[in-house]
Amino acid sequence: MLAGHGHEVYGYDTDDARVAELRDGTVRLDEPGLETLVARAVDSGRLRVVEEVRAASYHVVCVPTPFDEEQRQPNLEYVTAAGRTIGGVLRAGDTVVLESTIPPGTTEGPVRRVVEAESGLTAGRDFGLAHCPETVLPGNVVAELRENDRIVGGLDQRSTVAAVELYDSFVEGEIRTTEDPTTAEFVKLIQNTARDVEVALANEIARIAHDYDIDSREAIEMASAHPRVDILSPGPGVGGHCLPIDPWFLGVGSDSLDLVPTARAVNDGMPGFVVELLEELLSDFDRKRVAVFGIAYKGNVDDTRMSPGLRLVHELRHTPTAAAPTTDGGPPGTPDVAIHDPHVADPTLRLLTVDEAVTGAHGIVITAAHDEFAGLDPDRLRELMAEPNVVDATGLLDVDRWRSAGFDFRRV
Repeated sequence: MLAGHGHEVYGYDTDDARVAELRDGTVRLDEPGLETLVARAVDSGRLRVVEEVRAASYHVVCVPTPFDEEQRQPNLEYVTAAGRTIGGVLRAGDTVVLESTIPPGTTEGPVRRVVEAESGLTAGRDFGLAHCPETVLPGNVVAELRENDRIVGGLDQRSTVAAVELYDSFVEGEIRTTEDPTTAEFVKLIQNTARDVEVALANEIARIAHDYDIDSREAIEMASAHPRVDILSPGPGVGGHCLPIDPWFLGVGSDSLDLVPTARAVNDGMPGFVVELLEELLSDFDRKRVAVFGIAYKGNVDDTRMSPGLRLVHELRHTPTAAAPTTDGGPPGTPDVAIHDPHVADPTLRLLTVDEAVTGAHGIVITAAHDEFAGLDPDRLRELMAEPNVVDATGLLDVDRWRSAGFDFRRV
């Protein structure tokens, strides 16, 4: 994006294979428009993929921040390593911008310290330091890089102005500034936390509605017709690299998390609820075959990070309901789980075609709202299945059409 707006850009990564691919303009991600954008930037000569970090007016850090779920602590190793590397080439007058999602205080704390220690320069006096969180949605990254509003928080006014000047060269949305990097870090985290909590409310409504034999989606739609009510749709849980993790980052420097752990527990528990719905239809999993459709974490993407679909597969393969062997090597009483996803390419997951997955199956579970699944033909699938049962955790399928085809139907 920067190269396409007149900047001379160096691209650096520690993954040698990725560097080689990007030099050829090749992109692994299933992201509309991204490969064309990268190829154009490489062909223009404005994007040069390099093996060593070079001197530059701006250094933009976009490395991951893994999270230890057991300890509920972020791993800042990649962020600080990037800062240390930048410090080795940093010059007076340059600006460092951190885009990675991080706990509040990381830019002004660990990152600042390693950059200053390595460079011998002082942030705010000799070089600029700012945080501008990434806010794009997988499946629409190219458009959102351009169109979304951005938040910029600089260590001082000069840092903020320098960062704004960079993003203003391609951002069509509004660029909002905060007084410091910590506020900018906090804003990103509460954006995703708000979404996670809102999803948790919808998911809890779905579970309660099921106890009353109520269609939760119909109830939510009617409730949201009120001008001051806007409830999200329920689903199989949340995934990706943001919503399951970012809320915990808020608690790294605070002991005031009360609602967040509850919301996290609700959303993490949804694959288990989907298993319960499936058990209602199948009674037990003894010698049963279940086809799980969708292991990407959301519809029309290939990203399986923290995927509810994968969590469901794990629960099905490790939650026995009867003492009987299975064909896929799981514990006694667990079902034979078949997986299909038209967007994911991962040889370690033994992905099957639609027909391979449903042949002899006793149930189908829809866990990602891929467009392809809306066009499934229930009449044809029923002919291939041992029993016609379906659980739709996404709300994608036409209930009346599937029931007319003879399916017993449950949906979240």
